[in-house]
Amino acid sequence: MSKIVFIEPKAPNLHIYSQFKLPRLGIYILSSLMKKRGWDVDVIYEETDRVDYSCLKSADLVGISTITSTAPRAYKIADRVRENGTPVLMGGPHVTFLSEEALEHADFVIRGEGEKALMDFIDAWEGDRDYSEVPNLSYRKNGQSFHNPKGPVINDLDEIPFPDFEGKYTGKGKIRRQTIPVQTSRGCPFNCEFCSVTGMFGKKFRFRSTQSVIRELRFYNRKKNHIFFYDDNFAASRKRLKALLEAMIKEDFKFDWSTQVRVDIARHKDLLKLMHKAGCRTLYIGLESINPDSLLSMKKNQTVEEIKRAVKVIQKHRIRIHGMFMYGFDDDDWQTVKKTIKFAKKAGISSTQFLILTPLPGSKFYQRIVSQGRLLFKDWSLYDAHHVVFRPAKFTLLALQKAQMVSHKKFYSVKRSVKRFFQFKWIEVAIGHYARKINRMWEKKNQTFLKAMDILTSKKNASVKLDFKQNIKLD
Repeated sequence: MSKIVFIEPKAPNLHIYSQFKLPRLGIYILSSLMKKRGWDVDVIYEETDRVDYSCLKSADLVGISTITSTAPRAYKIADRVRENGTPVLMGGPHVTFLSEEALEHADFVIRGEGEKALMDFIDAWEGDRDYSEVPNLSYRKNGQSFHNPKGPVINDLDEIPFPDFEGKYTGKGKIRRQTIPVQTSRGCPFNCEFCSVTGMFGKKFRFRSTQSVIRELRFYNRKKNHIFFYDDNFAASRKRLKALLEAMIKEDFKFDWSTQVRVDIARHKDLLKLMHKAGCRTLYIGLESINPDSLLSMKKNQTVEEIKRAVKVIQKHRIRIHGMFMYGFDDDDWQTVKKTIKFAKKAGISSTQFLILTPLPGSKFYQRIVSQGRLLFKDWSLYDAHHVVFRPAKFTLLALQKAQMVSHKKFYSVKRSVKRFFQFKWIEVAIGHYARKINRMWEKKNQTFLKAMDILTSKKNASVKLDFKQNIKLD
């Protein structure tokens, strides 16, 4: 029996979700597909599992999934695996857009959606190994790189099997009360300048059927699990969402759940009522900015007025809001920061994250920053929205970095937590304590980076290229 091991590398730095171990779904879905083909499959989620290179020697193939911030760790693992003579196949958003870079460390790269491409690749692997007809595949042959054309995306998402969590997240295995990731749609037509989702999954929304989602939800422990719907916009189709919510209510699921939506959900109070009744307790919303010029330039297709109205309407329906803001757009300055903090506190948002705009490969923003010569360095481990990696227009480097740090300190102040304590908002009190702890730890760990930002800020010509890897423990 052939053996494949799938690996999702751990994040190299502390980030806002460090305590919450939530794997991406790719390797678990591919695991299901490979088991159906009769392969022996192991899955390593490095946030909770250790990479044992001696065990990897027995694998016929190792598949590594990576986003931009985990790319250095992914490449390090790939290099070690290939030293033992085992071929490496890579996938994920980062290598989709930088496949030539990935081929310096991997034998094969699957770009974009991976399910069908992997099956076609395995057909070639098990057959005469002619890879020229495998869609989405990049590889090298005789020193030359080949990038096969992308095939069509999977229109019927019901064809994709449920992720194989091997009992870890069902309440049956050793890990209990775990948040379970579930995805019910793919694609996004909005194409925000800073986002790479459209390049990865296309502009067209594709949905799983209500029946398929309900069948998957039945698999999990109704009382001990929390569901997080991974969809980029869970409310993209009102008709489809209503049908799903009504089905969830009919099933009488006991778990609560959270998901990501846009502010336009507030236009549909009937859906918000159903969402709460179906168990929705928190909505993650990309508010992004309360600077009208920034919203316009990022092509977010939402206004400050819509943001303010949405917050009020959603809160009236007893659903918490996790607001996500970003600093660093060309129209942002310190006034933007002050107004954002004031708004977040006054609006009574339950929790928030103030992130630094990051030029992710595959986004229009990345292309623009590169073409303008504003990219400072390509240490991908810093591309986690917590580090400044490009030269902003109206901030110094250090000022933009401090804008994030100050915002978290102001929003998650002890004074605010005390107020929430006497309002019996225990969850918000706990989140505040956690956020302050993470902020202190991050600042302590990143002293070298902060000093480097100070040095670069003080230079008139900050074209100095720095390598911060010595401050990041990869092993």
